[in-house]
Amino acid sequence: MRWVMRSKIHNATVTEANLAYVGSITIDSDLLDAVGLWAGEKVLVVSNTSGSRLETYVIAGERGSGEICMNGAAAHLIGEGEEVIIMGFELTAEPITPHVILVDKANRLIRHLVEHPRREVASFL
Repeated sequence: MRWVMRSKIHNATVTEANLAYVGSITIDSDLLDAVGLWAGEKVLVVSNTSGSRLETYVIAGERGSGEICMNGAAAHLIGEGEEVIIMGFELTAEPITPHVILVDKANRLIRHLVEHPRREVASFL
């Protein structure tokens, strides 16, 4: 059994960082559906802006809102306006094809991606 990436939202923009919230990351439900993430699922969040990395769990956000909100202590590491990658993983004995999407600055789906070695995202735009 191996942990492999199953879901990825690439180049999302954090729309809010809310220290007062109990914890987690809130993600627009349309984006969750596009990559197969579930509310309550553990995710790895990586900031392209600061290099910060953290694990947290998903809260389903308002559908169509474009929201990506870092909540609670996570808001100390990743703030509003930062560009992030959000990844979910699966423990499996077989290779899987991950669901990967690229989003624009408003966190709207641009397209589904297939990752290739040494290919830059800019080449997809």
